[in-house]
Amino acid sequence: MTEAHPIGLSIRGGVKVYPGTRALKGVDFDLRMGAVNVLVGENGAGKSTLMKLIAGVEEMTEGVITMNGREMHFRDKADAVAAGIGIVFQELNLFPNLSVAENIFIGHERTRAGIDIDTDTQREEARKLMERLEQPIDPDTILGTLRIGQQQIVEIAKALALEAKILILDEPTSALSAAEVEVLFRVIDELKAQGVGIVYISHRLEELIRVGDYITVLRDGTITGARSMEGVDIPWIVQAMIGSSSKEYGRTEVTEFGPEIFRAEDITLPRTGGGYTVDHVSLSIRAGEIVGLYGLMGAGRSEFLECVMAQHPHSTGKFWVEGKPLVERDVPGRIARGIALIPEDRKRDGLIQIMAIRENLTLSSLPAFTKLFHLNLKQEAERARDFIKRLTIKVASPENPVSSLSGGNQQKVVIGKALMTGPKVLLMDEPSRGIDIGAKAEVFRTMRRLAAEGLGILFVTSDLDEVLALSDRIIVMAQGRVTGEFPAGTDAAQVISATTPNAQVPKEAAE
Repeated sequence: MTEAHPIGLSIRGGVKVYPGTRALKGVDFDLRMGAVNVLVGENGAGKSTLMKLIAGVEEMTEGVITMNGREMHFRDKADAVAAGIGIVFQELNLFPNLSVAENIFIGHERTRAGIDIDTDTQREEARKLMERLEQPIDPDTILGTLRIGQQQIVEIAKALALEAKILILDEPTSALSAAEVEVLFRVIDELKAQGVGIVYISHRLEELIRVGDYITVLRDGTITGARSMEGVDIPWIVQAMIGSSSKEYGRTEVTEFGPEIFRAEDITLPRTGGGYTVDHVSLSIRAGEIVGLYGLMGAGRSEFLECVMAQHPHSTGKFWVEGKPLVERDVPGRIARGIALIPEDRKRDGLIQIMAIRENLTLSSLPAFTKLFHLNLKQEAERARDFIKRLTIKVASPENPVSSLSGGNQQKVVIGKALMTGPKVLLMDEPSRGIDIGAKAEVFRTMRRLAAEGLGILFVTSDLDEVLALSDRIIVMAQGRVTGEFPAGTDAAQVISATTPNAQVPKEAAE
């Protein structure tokens, strides 16, 4: 197998030191061509740092990178691109005010004799890339109008446009639906056949086993396992990652639900150009119940949550919290009534990157620490420390900027910020996006504990295993409408069939 997949790039003795932290501690890594090299580890293990060294985004503190026997020095990303290396980052690096085609070719524009940009060629090539990725996205669409999953597809198209010999995919499926993941896997097979070496980082372990040819496991900046994927199973990966067996986040006991805590009736959100993004959706949640909202990308799930949080003034319909009409028309009013939202895009909507971890945690609940015009900083700091401990957020100090944390720990800060408001109803949009297996188990255990305390939880996910394991009831949406409602323990095939709008799905009434 190794002869069929020659080593295209090697790192020997790779060390990366940031102020106050040693992110990589003498890493040896081999990247094989014509194969998928899977890279796995908990948040903060050093996966993204290692990839940034290969992609020229960061320079190594110590160590050597070689390609085909030649020592390489990547001073910046342009050097790596020139060597045939492309990267799709976990946090999207796109320009929301530019078109899809302009984003795909930014920095390597197609030109007419080097004089001006050939927009027609760019548009045509972008259209072909969208067809290859089976996405009906017009190249002239302004990127900022697309949902995050579609933006992720544009990021993948941007990397494909470089025709890289080595392609690094950092969490490429975190915002994609099952159908889009299948398309991506087909493209990966195509690239492998062309001899492209692919590095694939993901927290979805089943995905890694399916797509990987070789696996490297990182823990705290060191490699704890590197081998062919043959014979590798989830327990082996988990053992190498966190040194213990998998943590179960499913239901441990049957819970008794309280009275109805939240109801939405006939919620509509008109779409520009006709039709509805949210099409007359009605649902209810009982105290202590976890309701999973499942569907493909573009089904209207995130927009429904935004309507609940009063983020779309032109939406219509009625809401009730604990049997009383929810008439407040702004976000602070909805928070005051006991509704909290954990947004899909933590970087853009959930956090203020330059502010401290403590400040981000307490941002939505400052009135609790305020008397007249004075903020009780001691009380605020104590409460922040309490939530850091409760959610096992890995921080050197609560006063460090939140941008210094790994993706999974940033997600936990967003969850902590929502929980600090003392909500009755918690809305979670893709709560496990981009977080590792240990962090995911912590988040889901927290959800179970909160539900046991009487909180009503409505969470959106594109992960079928997640919705089946965690939900007391599953509601499926497609094309803006509710197309199915299922109790816990429903067969996966039934849930998937409801994501196809024209499928005849038996609708089960809520308990």
